[in-house]
Amino acid sequence: MVVVMRSGADETDIDKVVKAISEVGGDAFVSRGKNQTIIGLVGDLTQFAEMPLHAFPGVEDVIRVSKPYKLVSMETHPRPSTVWVGDSPIGRETVTLIAGPCAVETEEQTIDACKMAKSAGATILRGGAYKPRTSPYAFQGLGEAGLDILHEVARDLQLPFVTEVVTPADVDTVAAKADMLQVGARNMQNFQLLKEVGMAGKPVLLKRGLTATIDEWIMAAEYIAHTGNLQIVLCERGIRTYEPMTRNTLDVSAVPVAQSLTHLPVIVDPSHSGGKRELVMALIKAGIAVGADGIIVDVHPRPEVALCDGPQALIKDDMLALRETVARFAAASDRQVASAGQQRASGAWGRSATA
Repeated sequence: MVVVMRSGADETDIDKVVKAISEVGGDAFVSRGKNQTIIGLVGDLTQFAEMPLHAFPGVEDVIRVSKPYKLVSMETHPRPSTVWVGDSPIGRETVTLIAGPCAVETEEQTIDACKMAKSAGATILRGGAYKPRTSPYAFQGLGEAGLDILHEVARDLQLPFVTEVVTPADVDTVAAKADMLQVGARNMQNFQLLKEVGMAGKPVLLKRGLTATIDEWIMAAEYIAHTGNLQIVLCERGIRTYEPMTRNTLDVSAVPVAQSLTHLPVIVDPSHSGGKRELVMALIKAGIAVGADGIIVDVHPRPEVALCDGPQALIKDDMLALRETVARFAAASDRQVASAGQQRASGAWGRSATA
C-alpha cells in the first residue's frame, strides 16, 4: 500500500501517517521527491485498510499495490512517466536518441564522436569515463580526467550527457558534472550503489543485468525510487543466452513487459546487445517497433583503433541513416523524435519523473 501526500504537505503531516502505521505494527518508508512525498507501507494490509488514511491531513491518495515494487509500479501510478535530462525528455510520447563514444579516450576522439552524435539527432550524449571491464588488463577508462573531457564537450555542444558510475565512492564526483548517472549491467544489483545514486538526485539510467529477470531489474529500480528519486529510465541492453553469434541477446519482449509493469521509461541498447556494427541498425528498428522510449548507441570516429568496443560502434557514414531510421520508425509508431527544449508538461506526482 502507498500513501501519496499532497504537494506542500509538511513534516508534521508525514509524521502523523508514519506514527499511525507504526502503532498498528506496520513499517512506513518515506520517499521524498522534489515536489511530493510518498509513503510505502509494509505489514498487515487488513489493518491498514481499516485505518482512515484518506482523512489524515496532507494525504492526497491511498493506493493498494500487489506488486513487490511499490513506487515504480503501474498500480501506483497508471500514467507513464517522463524523465527529463536537461531539456530532453524520455517518455512514451517520443523516441529519444542517446549517442556518443562508449569510452572517453582522448579529447579529440570525444569531440568528434559527440559531434557525430549531435548530427544524427541525439539530444543526450553518452560516454564512459569509468569502465568496468571483464578483463583487468582491458582499458578501464580515464576516470575523472575523462569525466572532465566529456563535461566540457557536452557543454560546448549544449547537450546534456549520461555517464556510468561504478562505485558508491565516485557518486558525488560524477553527479557534480553529469546530467544523468548510469548504473551498468554488472552493477544492477549493487544495492549500496543504487541507494547512493538515488540520493544524488540526478536522473538515473539503469541497465538490465546480464542474467537478470525483468522482476529483478524492476526491483533494482525500486531501490533507487525508495530514496525519493523517481527519475529512473530502464535500459534493456541484451541478456546472456546460449547463442554465440551475437554479443548478447536483445530481449525486445522485455520492453512491452516492463512498460506494462512500471510507469518508468524503457529504452534499448542495440550496440552492447548485438556487439557488431552491422547489427545495430536492425536492432534499432526492432526496439522502436516494440515501443522503446529511446535508443542508446555507440559512435566512434575511428572504431578500428578504439580502446573499447570498437566493433559495435557506428561511424560517421552511418549518421544520416541513423537519423532517418529513428525518425521513420518513430513516425510509424505515431511518435515523434525527442528534441531538446521541448516544453515540459506540468502534473502531479508520477506524471513526470521530476516529482
